Amino acid sequence: MKIGLVQLAIEWENPPANIEKINKLVSSLEEKPDLLIFPELTLTGFTMNSSQFAEEIDGASTQYFMSLSDRLKTNILCGVIERDAKEIYNSMIHFNENGLLMARYRKIHPFSFAGEDKNYTASNELVVTEINHLKIGLSICYDLRFPELFRLYAKKDVGLLINIANWPVPRIEHWQTLLKARAIENQCFVIGVNRTGTDPKNYYNGNSVICNPAGKELISIGGEEKIIVQEININEVSETRDSLPFLKDIKLL
Repeated sequence: MKIGLVQLAIEWENPPANIEKINKLVSSLEEKPDLLIFPELTLTGFTMNSSQFAEEIDGASTQYFMSLSDRLKTNILCGVIERDAKEIYNSMIHFNENGLLMARYRKIHPFSFAGEDKNYTASNELVVTEINHLKIGLSICYDLRFPELFRLYAKKDVGLLINIANWPVPRIEHWQTLLKARAIENQCFVIGVNRTGTDPKNYYNGNSVICNPAGKELISIGGEEKIIVQEININEVSETRDSLPFLKDIKLL
């Protein structure tokens, strides 16, 4: 499976500018990936002005990514601010290669340190989506610090864990370490797609990464705004789990 990591320098609270950036980036793709992954809150950055930018599931942001996935004929995972009645969620949406909405994950752990819990509703639902028969577990940024969530995904036999983020420079070593740990302990591929650039409070240096089921980095992007396409061999998941059957020994779950 070919996977494209879109490391975007998100323009603060400026969806039109970010759409323009994305259109320019994807126009430079030399090969078509099976999946393109964008950072958390792709078109706004990590804003606490959630009510200003929140949209229903059929809003302009999702319409744009729906159109983009259909135009590129590839799966897309992107971050949106989703309104559902009175609730507002930090969400990740999966569109398939025909632009159809396949899955919606709502962040389970809002980042209370930044006041996210006061501006977004916490979910309590795991979401497993699927591409080419590969089960994929979804998570967003701060979720990465809670290994229990990923153990539950492992119990559902996912082969790929994806985390999209706005993870700032002061804690970037945590990002790198936790992604590797989630891969090692769950014996599956882990992909982290982080933003780059700045917002009013933070500086971001990307370090988007793909780790294999043994925790080895297959690629790691620095701080550039770019798309990197990497092929992964999904058979490595079953091979790793069969040769080192650690997951079978989990207790207290």
